[in-house]
Amino acid sequence: MASLMIVFYKNYLYSNSDIQRHNNTIFSLIAWVLPVSLHLLPVFFCHLNARAAASDVTVLSTIHIAIVCAGYNASRDVVTLVKSVLFHRRNPLHFHFITDSIARKILADLFHTWMVPAVHVNFYDADELKVCVSWIPNKHYSGIYGLMKLVLTKTLPSDLQKVIVLDTDITFATDIAELWVVFHKFKGQQVLGLVENQSDWYLGNLWKNHRPWPALGRGFNTGVILLLLDRLRKLKWEQMWRLTAERELMSMLSTSLADQDIFNAVIKQNPFLVHQLPCFWNVQLSDHTRSEKCYKDVSDLKVIHWNSPKKLRVKNKHVEFFRNLYLTFLEYDGNLLRRELFGCPSETDHNSENLQKTLSELDEDDPCYEFRRERFTVHRTHVYFLHYEYEPALDNTDVTLVAQLSMDRLQMLEAICKHWEGPISLALYLSDAEAQQFLRYAQGSEVLMSRSNVGYHIVYKEGQFYPVNLLRNVAMGQVNTPYMFLSDIDFLPMYGLYEYLRKSVVQLDMGNTKKALVVPAFETLRYRLSFPKSKAELLSQLDMGTLFTFRYHVWTKGHAPTDFAKWRTATTPYRVQWEADFEPYVMVRRESPEYDRRFVGFGWNKVAHIMELDAQEYEFVVLPNAYMIHMPHAPSFDITKFRSNKQYRACLKTLKEEFQQNMSRRYGFAALKYMTVDNNS
Repeated sequence: MASLMIVFYKNYLYSNSDIQRHNNTIFSLIAWVLPVSLHLLPVFFCHLNARAAASDVTVLSTIHIAIVCAGYNASRDVVTLVKSVLFHRRNPLHFHFITDSIARKILADLFHTWMVPAVHVNFYDADELKVCVSWIPNKHYSGIYGLMKLVLTKTLPSDLQKVIVLDTDITFATDIAELWVVFHKFKGQQVLGLVENQSDWYLGNLWKNHRPWPALGRGFNTGVILLLLDRLRKLKWEQMWRLTAERELMSMLSTSLADQDIFNAVIKQNPFLVHQLPCFWNVQLSDHTRSEKCYKDVSDLKVIHWNSPKKLRVKNKHVEFFRNLYLTFLEYDGNLLRRELFGCPSETDHNSENLQKTLSELDEDDPCYEFRRERFTVHRTHVYFLHYEYEPALDNTDVTLVAQLSMDRLQMLEAICKHWEGPISLALYLSDAEAQQFLRYAQGSEVLMSRSNVGYHIVYKEGQFYPVNLLRNVAMGQVNTPYMFLSDIDFLPMYGLYEYLRKSVVQLDMGNTKKALVVPAFETLRYRLSFPKSKAELLSQLDMGTLFTFRYHVWTKGHAPTDFAKWRTATTPYRVQWEADFEPYVMVRRESPEYDRRFVGFGWNKVAHIMELDAQEYEFVVLPNAYMIHMPHAPSFDITKFRSNKQYRACLKTLKEEFQQNMSRRYGFAALKYMTVDNNS
């Protein structure tokens, strides 16, 4: 096996171009060799790195990448770019994101939970930079953010000497280190690395009276830029581009291509500033381009740039190939990119260190090890996957419906949106490929697209259990109203429940008391139900056997304390006492405790949360005119495992006992009642 590695090693070092060409082959070989020759790998890769460094590929140095990203859509698009860079890279990376508040929140959460080794991220407030470029009239669809690459010399750290600047619609087909080493080829006063524009835009012959900004020849495209920041600062870049823009705007009145027009106007006056990059570093797929001249076969491709408003619908001879390349990264499992860099050790993130320490303390021989491990699994999370726009009502009564779901419950979304007009926070447990299926589903739904007050938060799949309580916590964490209604995705709230709950906030003085308002739960076994529009209509269907109290035939204890007999005639809210296994659906304050993550899959996930509310002295108050109905569906995979797997049930019993012991330690004498509850649930 060792001799096989040596043969491959010799072939691998044959030429510089082989480094990228055999990238996938290396990992295939590792997967084959690893079980037998693990001890040889560090030596093998250190040799590779040393040879690559000698060939002018910077192996250990950190590569700095700057990206302007604003809004929900751009935050989603930039993930595909990042995936393509991470897939090929062998260097530590440092991303510098110039963002608005929306993109910063999304990307900060994403990278924090992604936990990719040897990747650092910094954010810079785009809103603070607007004043620097807002005076420039701009017709480009990117808006004011399309001008912010002009101010990177003053935005990025003063000790940062060079950076690769990328648009969000870029896809890498090679290791970005190959582009980084091009800096070594800059000569004289060259400070900008750019690819020539591949359309005829700056030639001014696209249509009659077409008048572009001045440019050198065909001009340059700014989707990929190499910036020598230290030299640009010495050349007083800020003053240079401002004077040029002011002069040209006197006749041009506005920019058509945002920063690109101004970059080109500066280069027209100062051609010595630019180092022209080979066109394969920015294969432009806009209309009227000559991108086919950049490549002859796949090995020539380095960077694909979807620089047209049409994006994947652009016309190009090889657009199907480019689209498939893009879609590969779009749906690629981002968890696979958490791999360590081979060769030489990289600094370990503090959070990652703590996580590894915690996991190492778990007993792998424990029959419930997988359950315990799941509690500490960090799931990659993309909050606000779609556009979200909602400001809570000023009267401090507003409430958000909270729920979680997987792909098999997607069909419930439209119905819930029709029943609940208020804000909704949803955590969706999906793979990368499923997230794209969801995106297409949502964008094709008139009901969902008409709602901007629904927050969709993707928690990416990992591990063998459905992390139900983590999902609930993620959805709760994005609530921005004072109250939240903790529901499940397979329940339809009654029409008008949103307004009824808001009125109850005032009626029951929720702002000054600790209450959990119980919404009684019912169920139907019929897939087609004439949904009751009033309590009287619901009671009629209950008497006829069309509806039942929720889970009365399999789990009476879960909702028995609601006292459905009393609810039938109640006209005012009434208080009920906590009992063992109580798991009602409640409205509580946003600051209420989270769900306990030790409970995954099926069993006790809501019960434990209600117990926690009781321990914190919440009053359970049943609302007399509120109801929700569970709609029928096939059994989940997790409940099937619970029913068929004896070990699953044994571990759940163990986790319940440990939770009860924890409650006793945390809440003292008042929690002794939790130690005596029946564990045979």
